[in-house]
Amino acid sequence: MQSDDGTEKDQGAERLVGAEADGDDQAVEAALRPRELGDFIGQPRVREQLDLVLRAARARGASADHVLLSGAPGLGKTTLSMIIAAEMGAPLRVTSGPAIQHQGDLAAILSSLQDGEVLFLDEIHRMSRPAEEMLYMAMEDFRVDVIVGKGPGATAIPLELPPFTLVGATTRAGLLPPPLRDRFGFTAHMEFYEPAELEQVVHRSARLLDVRVDGEGAVEIAGRSRGTPRIANRLLRRVRDYAQVKADGAITRDVAARALDVYEVDERGLDRLDRAVLGSLLKLFGGGPVGLSTLAVAVGEERETVEEVAEPFLVREGLLARTPRGRVATPAAWAHLDLVPPQQPRDKPGQEGLFPG
Repeated sequence: MQSDDGTEKDQGAERLVGAEADGDDQAVEAALRPRELGDFIGQPRVREQLDLVLRAARARGASADHVLLSGAPGLGKTTLSMIIAAEMGAPLRVTSGPAIQHQGDLAAILSSLQDGEVLFLDEIHRMSRPAEEMLYMAMEDFRVDVIVGKGPGATAIPLELPPFTLVGATTRAGLLPPPLRDRFGFTAHMEFYEPAELEQVVHRSARLLDVRVDGEGAVEIAGRSRGTPRIANRLLRRVRDYAQVKADGAITRDVAARALDVYEVDERGLDRLDRAVLGSLLKLFGGGPVGLSTLAVAVGEERETVEEVAEPFLVREGLLARTPRGRVATPAAWAHLDLVPPQQPRDKPGQEGLFPG
């Protein structure tokens, strides 16, 4: 999807429960991010494994192995990259795959790295193939070949690089070619957070934002955060605004529930788009199956918006299923919207024995 000025725009960026970060999120996250691995909440297995990798590297006096972090947006991949640099006592360089479209772009970044520096490459799966092939040699041999000239007179000049640590982040690990995945010494997949972990995130962020929130208020916010810390922090800020205007500034369960009802985020984290998709599927098509294009027309959204923005969470919550015949609502979807599924047609009298089970 593109904005009015022609630049690419994330389809879920304007949703309160969208996992992508907008400008406000980036500014706030900078203040809320933990600086040490011990302060990082959630992902216990990843933290334990990464702690071993970093401690061993420090004991050897060497750069840490290259790290690949995969998982949905908003789970802490960027935060972990900053923690890796801090734990190693090294500077951090941040760039992204879409910004590297030519080998020269990557060569300019690599040639300016300092000894032991951490290079964070976000959305690494979107890097161009020529730059990707140059990265293979840089990761493995700490060397790149810079091509000077064109045509038959072109010459490859080897350029030695100082040891560095590449931290790659991707939301679509399946798009990475095997040769690139194999060059990472440590690979971690970030899981969605449990409600209890999100409660800790809410309490920690509330302290940093100087917001009063009790235990039940944190539970209410965590339960509507779709397993994602970024969404939890965003909802906390919106509830804080409501509490300052409509209450005494303190966040209780009742205040949080009323605030999030105003913002159309229900108790399972579904927003207006999610409920519109489910409502159309149930009320207009009897729960399906129905084709994606037909469902998108009924909702009044683009096909890609329904498929890429609404469906993943609905499928993960067990409210919608994708089948070869189309989208189908589950019994949990009927229950969530307080609707009664239509009765299945019974066999006509006298036909009970035609199709024995």
